[in-house]
Amino acid sequence: MELTISVIVGFMILGAIYAIHARDILSAVIAGGIVGYSLVICFLLIKAPDLAIVQIVVETITLIIMIAVVLDSSRTEAYGRFDGQAYATAGAALVILLILFWLFRHASASLDHFGEGTLRMSDAYINGAVEKTGSVNLVTGVIFDFRGYDTLGEATVLVTAVLGVLTILRIRGRK
Repeated sequence: MELTISVIVGFMILGAIYAIHARDILSAVIAGGIVGYSLVICFLLIKAPDLAIVQIVVETITLIIMIAVVLDSSRTEAYGRFDGQAYATAGAALVILLILFWLFRHASASLDHFGEGTLRMSDAYINGAVEKTGSVNLVTGVIFDFRGYDTLGEATVLVTAVLGVLTILRIRGRK
């Protein structure tokens, strides 16, 4: 699993570097999407499906909005005819997409089947949670005490998505 995560992180780093140095904003948006969807696969591999769900929803909505804004704001077609380099870039993107899809299938296969979750922590949550957390509301105690880092991770995903959108949309303003 460590090797798989290392490969995915390598794709994420390459996607981020390309997003920073992309010549047009649509390519930067798509490269940012590669980074976001790769993070979904990493979350699935470390068995954090709740973070993966938050990330995939945020990433999809962000990509749709950003692509719509980019396509709506550009009045002229910025692309010329396709040459050999464009076909090579499209081929490389397709290969990366296929590899990421295979890794996604591999990561999702390692999760429990739907409805058959492992309940190793349910006893700790239910028995004695009021005494351990000091909260009479069990849900609040679990979310903010037992699962505090998980909640922090989900909030980090949302803040990172907002910062990514702002960063990519500012590229056009600098040119």
